[in-house]
Amino acid sequence: MTVIKKDMEFNRGLSSLIEVLKNIAVSQYRSLEHKFGGFDKFMQAVESCFDFIDLEVLKHPFLNPKNKVQAVVAVTSDSGLLGGLNMQVVSRALAELMQNPGHLIVIGERGKVYAQDAGVGFTAFPGINDEERLPQAFQLRDYLFRNALKGQFGLLKIVYPHPVSFTVQRVESVSFLPFRPEFAKNQQGSDKLALMQNVIFESRLGDLIEYLVYLWMGQRIFDIFGLSRLSEFAARYVHLEDSLRRLKEMDLKLRLQYFRVRHEIIDQSMRELFSARLLYNS
Repeated sequence: MTVIKKDMEFNRGLSSLIEVLKNIAVSQYRSLEHKFGGFDKFMQAVESCFDFIDLEVLKHPFLNPKNKVQAVVAVTSDSGLLGGLNMQVVSRALAELMQNPGHLIVIGERGKVYAQDAGVGFTAFPGINDEERLPQAFQLRDYLFRNALKGQFGLLKIVYPHPVSFTVQRVESVSFLPFRPEFAKNQQGSDKLALMQNVIFESRLGDLIEYLVYLWMGQRIFDIFGLSRLSEFAARYVHLEDSLRRLKEMDLKLRLQYFRVRHEIIDQSMRELFSARLLYNS
């Protein structure tokens, strides 16, 4: 009975710790969520520049790549307690490369472990740090942009965990190259032609495309890093909540076992006392 009681006390302490970790995960999620949207006007300005460019007729490797080699970026974390989310990201990235071979780029220590276990070669980058998220996004952007211009690959996808809600995360694959964003299709043909006829470009359209894609890619990667971190906090909360539920179930079983053993000891003591009294009276 003493062992059971110690197990119950341990479970109570562990439950309290899990509750604290859950509250931390919620706080981190809400704090980061409130920081989103700070660069919306910048992205709108960049995207509006494409209204003056006819991407359908322009010849550029970013738009119509001749090189069909693919680069896939898997965004994982450095943390545990994510319920297999990191493994899902790496598995999705490897599935993309199975369809179209190329280069694997891994963000985060956990992703590196899974990629090594799979026996796949990869290029590694450090896990996302909230305080360094913007320079980390730009570092990855510069690496991808430079190698795409060199012709190392013509297709680019980023696989990351997307927070559908606080309790649901979905692994998504976003295509970066060839560059065919939905916002560039908003202008209809005749309206777009009228706009382009009134614009004089001082730079070559190829250089302009590269610069705009460079800006767009950096901000988009920055946003993906943030979404990935949100998914990480949410997945950690879900995993902790599940652990707490199982711990409560275990604690309930221990309580039942404790009271059963306690009643057995009491019953045995009463029987012994009754037997001793009968012997004494006889």
